[in-house]
Amino acid sequence: MHLRAPAILLSARPHGETAVIARLLTEESGVVAAYVAGGRGRQLRPVVIPGNLVETEIRAKSDSQLPFARLELTQSRGPWLTEPLPAAAIAWTCALTASALAERNPYPSLYSALSGLLDAVCNAPSARGWVPALASYEVLLLRELGYGGAKPEIASLEEALEILRANEGQIARYLLADTRSDVLAARSLLMQRLERMA
Repeated sequence: MHLRAPAILLSARPHGETAVIARLLTEESGVVAAYVAGGRGRQLRPVVIPGNLVETEIRAKSDSQLPFARLELTQSRGPWLTEPLPAAAIAWTCALTASALAERNPYPSLYSALSGLLDAVCNAPSARGWVPALASYEVLLLRELGYGGAKPEIASLEEALEILRANEGQIARYLLADTRSDVLAARSLLMQRLERMA
């Protein structure tokens, strides 16, 4: 396996003293887990932040081996991690995507949608500008995995919040039922912050 492509870093789990196991979403290869040497070191720590866009080179000698990855930062989401709402939205969408998608199945529409959503979270003047995109992304993810319906028409913040509330049961039941970690805790934090805003 040899892959060089832009990717969205979804998660980074510590491994050994300085390395991480990163889950990366690429457009053509889907989610790929890879070993990143020095991922917790001073140089790569700002790169292995969930939500970051990276240029990645992934290599493995065989399909059964965990690949090695080299990452180069293309676009950082780090500056928004100090803002409560954007930080919660980035954490939730990346954790959900990392947990729900099977490895090495391409989902080009989800890659494009997640990339657009993260851009909206980071560039909209307020959460009102990206909450409808978040609701649409959750519906798209459910639909791509066989559990959802048509794309919703969202005219207001309250409609977007209603869709987010309605999605929670399906996400917990269908997408996160077999996960070991409590991914829904990130969603609960985000929803608490959004409810305060409304």
